[in-house]
Amino acid sequence: MSASMVRATVRAVSKRKILPTRAALTLTPSAVNKIRVLLHDKPEYIGLKVGVRTRGCNGLTYTLDYTKEKSKSDEEVLQDGVRVFIEKKAQLTLLGTEMDFVESKLSSEFVFNNPNIKGTCGCGESFNI
Repeated sequence: MSASMVRATVRAVSKRKILPTRAALTLTPSAVNKIRVLLHDKPEYIGLKVGVRTRGCNGLTYTLDYTKEKSKSDEEVLQDGVRVFIEKKAQLTLLGTEMDFVESKLSSEFVFNNPNIKGTCGCGESFNI
């Protein structure tokens, strides 16, 4: 597996109501377009893999990697022609989460709008559930 490809930020959802869905993860049109662009020049990869690991001042952080294959314990999210795989360890933390891609003058990053998060660190890189 390769190193993480892009930066991801975590946001606890409090002001905005995200409608519950049956999908573990939903992608915004902006996220779908960015994933499609990232994978366009990398035909050996079939999608992105989302995971969690212990890191940061608040406990957990998301990881994003390219993947060449689906592990048997991964959950697959297929939306608008792009594939995102969720590692087993991350599946419960991502239930009902919306993955977005946000660009500003200073940064571009995937943002996870997660209704399950109880707290985040000040920089937005780590969270706890």
